[in-house]
Amino acid sequence: MKTAKELFKDKRFSIGAAVLFVVAVLVILSFFSPYDPVEWRVALRDMPPSWEHILGTSSMGQDVFWQITFALRNSLAVALLAGIISRVIAVAVGLITGYSGGVVDRVLMFINDGFLVIPIFLLLVLMAMLVREHMNIASMALFFGILGWPWDARLIRSQILSLREREFTNTAILSGTPTSKLIFNEYFPFITPIVIATFISYTAWVVGMEITLSLIGLTDLSIPTLGSMLKWAIDYQAILLGFWWWLFPPIIISIALFIALYLLSVSISIYLDPRARIQRVGIR
Repeated sequence: MKTAKELFKDKRFSIGAAVLFVVAVLVILSFFSPYDPVEWRVALRDMPPSWEHILGTSSMGQDVFWQITFALRNSLAVALLAGIISRVIAVAVGLITGYSGGVVDRVLMFINDGFLVIPIFLLLVLMAMLVREHMNIASMALFFGILGWPWDARLIRSQILSLREREFTNTAILSGTPTSKLIFNEYFPFITPIVIATFISYTAWVVGMEITLSLIGLTDLSIPTLGSMLKWAIDYQAILLGFWWWLFPPIIISIALFIALYLLSVSISIYLDPRARIQRVGIR
């Protein structure tokens, strides 16, 4: 409770949490939708917002509000799964290379640097073109997760290298402290802010990349996501025909989601930083 109160004192965290709460409510509502998200012509087409359809309907005969709930659920599912996969790889590589050193460090960093010099977007486009028919939620999450760890692994490695040079590491080693205990009890508090902050930032990046790949037609557009909603709206010339209720909601929600995730990333990173924590204790 005390931790939550301290976090909510930061306006950035409060704003980000409020937006994510609304997003979470919309995601939960998707499980109670009266419509099948992949079916067309379940309602009258091109209807403006009304009491029956609060965000109107699309040219495909789908209720825009309920499609938004499904789109958010699927886009966040991709982003969260990709974030978890990439963080697991980044933490493992960062810890192993930073603590072990030697040949292991050189080999893994060679592989890491090989990923860094490859343009990720072009590689994603190439992979998506090869397996376009199978670009569902699971495959997208896997692709994003596998390609999203190198920068953060190097960042974690640099932190571990710094921690290895401190006196408490030498003291723990000389006293016979197991390596696993040293890593989990002493190192993790220092890398946790990096992991959480990069996880949130990477989640936002994945949402943006999913939208980008959908707009160029490299995902399964039958799956409602923020990107596929925008793709269908653009293809049906919603802006030219004046169907603003179809195009603007996914754009507004995407922007709000990006801002919320950024604010949360910054506020949580600052709060969990051990140096900032020491300063807060000192002020008291």
